[in-house]
Parts: sequence; structure tokens; C-alpha cells
Amino acid sequence: MLKIEGVYKTFNPGSANEVRALRGVSVTINPGDFVCVLGTNGSGKSTMLNAVAGAFPIDRGQITLHNTDLTKMPEHKRARYIGRVFQNPFSGTAPDMSIAENIALAARRGMKRGLSSALSVKKRAQFTEPVRQLNMDLEGRLDNPIGKLSGGQRQALTLLMATWIKPQLLLLDEHTAALDPKTAARVIELTKQIVEKDRLTTLMVTHSMQQAVNLGNRILMLHNGKIAYDLKESDKKHIRVNDLLALFDEIRRKDQMDESVAQMIKKQYI
Repeated sequence: MLKIEGVYKTFNPGSANEVRALRGVSVTINPGDFVCVLGTNGSGKSTMLNAVAGAFPIDRGQITLHNTDLTKMPEHKRARYIGRVFQNPFSGTAPDMSIAENIALAARRGMKRGLSSALSVKKRAQFTEPVRQLNMDLEGRLDNPIGKLSGGQRQALTLLMATWIKPQLLLLDEHTAALDPKTAARVIELTKQIVEKDRLTTLMVTHSMQQAVNLGNRILMLHNGKIAYDLKESDKKHIRVNDLLALFDEIRRKDQMDESVAQMIKKQYI
């Protein structure tokens, strides 16, 4: 279970570039939940994932994962609990190392790392079948540098690596946004298979409302650093893309109303 309690984060506080990215975000993600996170640019969705991953210290609040307090834990120590796939296919892997070497590192997450024992003949044989199941013709190229692969191949391998040792939490930050539609569809299908097979607790940030409708059991919509809607399984199973568009329109109308009220109040005191 992931608990995010009253989390605030402001970047560049007190400056002209101040950004109040998270404004008291509180949410509980239950074990096995597959949550799609939606929001416009600047809504706080990626910031929320980064806060959970430990990419920066939060200003206030608490983050716990299965009763482990992550709030002040550095990012590299959180990695033993959290698997992550980034938007950029070239993040999260060592480009000059081979496919086998990258997987070997992933297979030793949370342990002391050393390639000599990790790349034994027995271990290499264990890599072949999972890579074959990606259906990207990579099982015969385990010695190839991972940096020479296409973005889709690399993203599929990164997903495999992030879940090689079952993480307590999987974070997917727009992990198909940089891919062409056909490749993105393949990576999404792999995501669905892996998450469902191991019942991974997952937070997936996406700009695609179609993905949000088709995947998972829950949708979070963020706006201005807050959770605007939390659509749980009973509601989500009836949601369609047009319904999500209507919710975004409702948020925009509320913003316009709030701005109008602010202007009226301002005029009264000028």
C-alpha cells in the first residue's frame, strides 16, 4: 500500500519563477491497484511520481510504502522497493553496456552489484526466455549494446528490467509518449501483461485518455497540484473518453469562475 499524505512541493520558492507544484496531495493506493494519472501540463502528475521516487525532497507531508517511511529516504535506497520507467527511452539503462549486462544489473537490484557472477552461463540462459517473450527479436542479441537499439526495443527492455525483481511499486512516467503509435501500442500491451501477471501496484502517468480508459482499475486526475478527481473501480468501468473530456471541461469552467470571482473581489478593493 502506498500512502501519500499532505504532500507539498514548491520549486524556486520566493522567486519570480516560483512554482507550487504539489499543494497538499493525499491519496492511498491499495496493493494491486493499477492507477492511470491524468492532467494537463503543469498539473503536478509527474512531480507526484518524482516525489514518490525520491527525485527531490518534499517540503511537507509523508510518503509510506507498505509501512516503510520513504519520506526522507534517498532515491537510490528507494530503488530497492520501486521499479521505474521514464518517458525518454534512453533513461534508466546504461547505453554502452550490453542487453545482458543491463539485465544483470536489474536482477541484482537491492544487492551488491558485480557483473562477474551476475553474467554466469546459467544466468545468461535465464535471460533468454523473458527477452524472447517481448517479441522484438532481441533474444539472439544479448551481447549488443543497449544504446544501439530502437526506442521501442529499449523501452520494452527497460520495462522488463524494472519488473525483473517484482517491485513493491511500479512507476511509469509517460513511458510511451516518445514512441510511434505502433510501437507505443506494443509497449502498452507488454505493460498490461506484466502488471496483470504479477498484480503489480502501479502508477502510470499518461496524456492518453484512451490508455486511461482501457488500462487499470482507477484514474486520478490532477489539476494545479491537487487531486481533482479520483475515479475508483466502480466508477472507472463505466468511463469513456468523452466522460474524461467532460471532466476536464468542468475543471476549466471552475477555473474561469474562480478567476471571475477573484477579479470582482479585486475591483471592490481598488
